[in-house]
Amino acid sequence: MAERKYPFVQLDVFTARKLEGNPLAVFTDGRGLSDREMQQLAREMNLAETTFVLPGDRGAEARQGVRVRIFTVQEELPFAGHPTLGTAWLLRQERGGTADQIDLRLNVGKVPVAFSRRDGRLFGEMRQRDAEFGRVHSREEVARAAGLELGDLDPDLPIQTVSTGLVFAIVPIRRRETLRNWKFSFAHAASYLERSDAKFFYFVTLDVSGFDGEAAKARVHARMIFYNGEDPATGSAAGCCAAWMVKHGVAAPDEPALIAQGLEIGRPGFLHVRASKSGDAVTNVRVGGNVVEILRGEVVL
Repeated sequence: MAERKYPFVQLDVFTARKLEGNPLAVFTDGRGLSDREMQQLAREMNLAETTFVLPGDRGAEARQGVRVRIFTVQEELPFAGHPTLGTAWLLRQERGGTADQIDLRLNVGKVPVAFSRRDGRLFGEMRQRDAEFGRVHSREEVARAAGLELGDLDPDLPIQTVSTGLVFAIVPIRRRETLRNWKFSFAHAASYLERSDAKFFYFVTLDVSGFDGEAAKARVHARMIFYNGEDPATGSAAGCCAAWMVKHGVAAPDEPALIAQGLEIGRPGFLHVRASKSGDAVTNVRVGGNVVEILRGEVVL
């Protein structure tokens, strides 16, 4: 059988600085790859996520979005934030670099990513699905699952499951010091998550004092740990967090807020979020940031 060649580009997402933010591998033309091969390649890349662009008829793409599939090292996801932003950013660059919007057709449906200039840099902002709110969790149970003391949790804000395409339990922590120093075991928490309506925990704190630079501007600091280690910047969780903030009065509807993530592992990422409210519903959830290219390569199969 003849060799097959598949070019890919690696990006750093939710950052304007190389070697920071959340790395992403994008295979720019995944046609001809089987589901199994896509999963194997995601394992080979060994990043939080790898995406596969499946180009099609440009007319159909204009109506439905460019078909993209997202894989972690263990499974295919219906939606994920930094792969959506990074892949749309790269498609814009590869297709002339002038589009105001790139639409992706993901397993969760069509997700638009709008582009503009902020501070002289290209800025992308995805509009996620309207928020769906689930269970309000027991603080005692979550504290045990996460290896925290009950007093470490914010007593004034609920731990609640939220989805804008991927399901997270938003866990508010009282002090930044706790978020920075505690050792979380995903394996220990997995049994709780399997019994809940959430796939992952997203730990956040409103205690953001003691920072300078961009981290000092953040409204929220966050950590997200899952089966492949710690995620530097989680766009899907940030959308859920934005919806949670608006629902519970942490942020006003349509108020821009900045989430800082990844500081503990030396890969700071900065996620710009906002969400609208209509009655009890949280809608028009938006998550944005910068992207930089770090390397290009080719896989030969």
